[in-house]
Amino acid sequence: MSFRRRPESRRRPGESREPEFKCMIKQPLVYILASARNGTLYIGVTSDLVKRIWEHKNNLVEGFTKRYNVHHLVWYELHGNMASAIEREKGLKEWKRAWKLKLIESFNPGWQDLYNNIA
Repeated sequence: MSFRRRPESRRRPGESREPEFKCMIKQPLVYILASARNGTLYIGVTSDLVKRIWEHKNNLVEGFTKRYNVHHLVWYELHGNMASAIEREKGLKEWKRAWKLKLIESFNPGWQDLYNNIA
């Protein structure tokens, strides 16, 4: 399954600068953002990963990620439905930090920003 999509580049006067995302797949998932390797972490859930990460990266999401500059997608996990994704998100938020770091390291040892892989 691929998340690849490209933002629509055509814009008319008066339209939003936010790109229009064209996607055929809406997939519930849990994701982890980091400010840097072993830095501040943020755990979230969405059904549109590319759009949501784009919003984080462009500081359109008020709160924690904007305040602490947490914009690098370092881990994500697909789910069959939103209820299971939310349950997993809540569980991960209760984990010890060391467990979260180990999870990220097992999925993305170089702590690369995975956004370009999915956008």
